[in-house]
Amino acid sequence: MTTVPFWGRLFFCAFTPYSWHTMAIMAKPKIKYTCNDCGASYPRWQGHCESCDAWNSIVEEIPVAASPMSGRVSGGKAAQLVSLDGAPEDAPRHLTQSAEFNRVLGGGMVPGSAILIGGDPGIGKSTLLLQTAAHLSQKTPVLYFSGEESASQIQMRGRRLGLEKANVHIATTGHLETILATIADHKAGFAVIDSIQTVFSDKTESAPGTVSQVRLAANEIIGAAKRAGTCIVFVGHVTKEGQIAGPRVLEHMVDTVMYFEGDRGQPFRILRTFKNRFGATNEIGVFDMGDKGLRDVPNPSAMFLDERSLEAAGSAVITAMEGTRPMLMEVQALVSATNLAQPRRTTLGVDGGRLAMLSAVLDKHAGFTFSNHDIFLNIAGGLKVTEPAADLAMASAMVSSLLNKPIPADRVVMGELGLTGEVRSVGQMDIRLKEAKKLGFKVAIIPAGITPPKVDGLKVVPIKRLSQLVEHLF
Repeated sequence: MTTVPFWGRLFFCAFTPYSWHTMAIMAKPKIKYTCNDCGASYPRWQGHCESCDAWNSIVEEIPVAASPMSGRVSGGKAAQLVSLDGAPEDAPRHLTQSAEFNRVLGGGMVPGSAILIGGDPGIGKSTLLLQTAAHLSQKTPVLYFSGEESASQIQMRGRRLGLEKANVHIATTGHLETILATIADHKAGFAVIDSIQTVFSDKTESAPGTVSQVRLAANEIIGAAKRAGTCIVFVGHVTKEGQIAGPRVLEHMVDTVMYFEGDRGQPFRILRTFKNRFGATNEIGVFDMGDKGLRDVPNPSAMFLDERSLEAAGSAVITAMEGTRPMLMEVQALVSATNLAQPRRTTLGVDGGRLAMLSAVLDKHAGFTFSNHDIFLNIAGGLKVTEPAADLAMASAMVSSLLNKPIPADRVVMGELGLTGEVRSVGQMDIRLKEAKKLGFKVAIIPAGITPPKVDGLKVVPIKRLSQLVEHLF
């Protein structure tokens, strides 16, 4: 009987297909490190993320466990193709109890859609969704999954809001597989996940809230929701910069991304949409937070101008467009002399770079010197303006404060300023002027590059250059 040497047996075993397959299964999965704020990946841990400049945000990401057969290549059949011809009519949407919420959504909730709502703690996200769930429970089964609050806490909030008789089913769990099974079992038409950072799966060993867990949970829930026709709303935590925590891929996976804005010390809340596959983007809804929850503010322009001082220098009014909605806002400026070598430039609600540009344009083309003055610029009511149409109103407020001359209360100003001192046109002028007329304004200073629409009872003053502003302003 021939004895095989030890080295021969080792060589034979090492090259058998079974041994190679076994070694592939037993191989340790490759671990990478991912930033929790932006999702950037690194081969090793480091304290600083070079992508988003965050510190101590990089965590270890363990890949999802793969099955032993995942390495095999399998064939597939051709996918079914659908033409654009004969497209079906729009599916009926779920209308919520709030006209403002419906406006932001684009006309209601689309069955099978995924919505992501972010905002600071205590801003009103859970309150709005609990009110919405209570209203929709009259038409379709509704599920509310909470990984942060107990069922009794949610019931106490519902009782405070007067919703204790609503047929909302509450589950206090963050287990992904349990959530998927519950949605399929109840055939829910609407479900809330509060919050997505608390959901975890047994498929990965990462802690809840990490990049791998958030990505896996969102992908599984969205897929199940689209197959069942369930409208899913995710509540997302935000970072200190105000962005939704987790990788940006989460915002790409959902159909709609919304942010709650507002000061918790003030009763007003603004819900703004930044992405919407079923409606207009940058649409806003205005709410008033009270003892009974959030209620709609149907006329936000009148609300934000209600406390405006009519005889104070440094105040101007603009009609800004927020999505498809025109809103009248008050621009406030304070210009005061200073002995500092570097004058201060402080803004709230507008871009600081825009203020620096406007002060330089006013100095060059209108003869107003701001180099020895501090400038403080604010949009009243905690609002934010990003469109260039606010340039002329900001410049008017700065000139009014510098000259200590109040602008007449019946004037509204809108237009973009160029670096050469020209006043450039802005879009949707007819909607802006009609909103100004509705609020009682008599004179509108607008760019001369467009044909002014006729609005009864409103005098339109077109100007071409910044130098013409002062003669029509006061």
